Amino acid sequence: MRVPDLDLDLLRGFVTVAERGGFTAAGQALGLTQSAVSLKVKRLEELLGKPVFRRGAKGVALTAEGETLLAYARRMLALNEEAVRRFVSPPVEGRLRLGVADHFVPRHLAPALARLARTWPALRLEVQVGRSHELRAALAREELDLVLGKRRDGETEGRVIFTEAVVWAAAPGFAPPQGRPLPLAMLPQGCLFRERALTALARAGIAAEVVCTSPSLQGITAAAEAGLAVTVMGRRGLPEGLVELEGLPPLGVAEMCLFGDAAGRSPVVEPLLAWLRAAA
Repeated sequence: MRVPDLDLDLLRGFVTVAERGGFTAAGQALGLTQSAVSLKVKRLEELLGKPVFRRGAKGVALTAEGETLLAYARRMLALNEEAVRRFVSPPVEGRLRLGVADHFVPRHLAPALARLARTWPALRLEVQVGRSHELRAALAREELDLVLGKRRDGETEGRVIFTEAVVWAAAPGFAPPQGRPLPLAMLPQGCLFRERALTALARAGIAAEVVCTSPSLQGITAAAEAGLAVTVMGRRGLPEGLVELEGLPPLGVAEMCLFGDAAGRSPVVEPLLAWLRAAA
């Protein structure tokens, strides 16, 4: 049996619908009509013999097969982007100063940076790791060129890479102490996750105490893994030594974004976004 080839143009339409949440928004992003995008997805579904979206009154949602395909599609489009730019794009030289927030999971970053290095070997990359608000302040002072970090609630600045649930995390078997405030391990003041956690606990009437403050994610992770406290993390970055802790107030979601180059002049931005989304 001959396996059919997947058309990258169809995959691009499918990914855009998934990321934009609908056919009309995807059409606007791609410069196509809603019906043209719908036709691309229909052709893809016919090729695969499976539906990739559930269509309803409130819009579209990925099917189980669609969720699986989305990961493959992002990787295929990112690899295509890398290959084409490697051969047809003008060489990029000089220095790229990239700020990376502690909460931006390293396993998502490493594949994207590897592709960046392969595509533009003459580009000198300088990476600075820190907290989102501090890195963005450095970006405003023109000390960094791009920043990967969290977007605060209500903000519209930056380009979304992925959205993840924010969860309570603790060592397996951790039990909140009876008759005492809930011990917390947190990043210093100014951290979005810290502010959201303390606000949620206060609204729920749950007494809490920050017993460990560390400027690095490794520090608060170590405290939580030792069973000393509960911490807050993005679900994608939950390490093996921690599990989600149920029974505490929900913390919503966080948007991980790329900040910088609002004018779109850097040739690095678009492929970097594609590679980061593929790794996510």
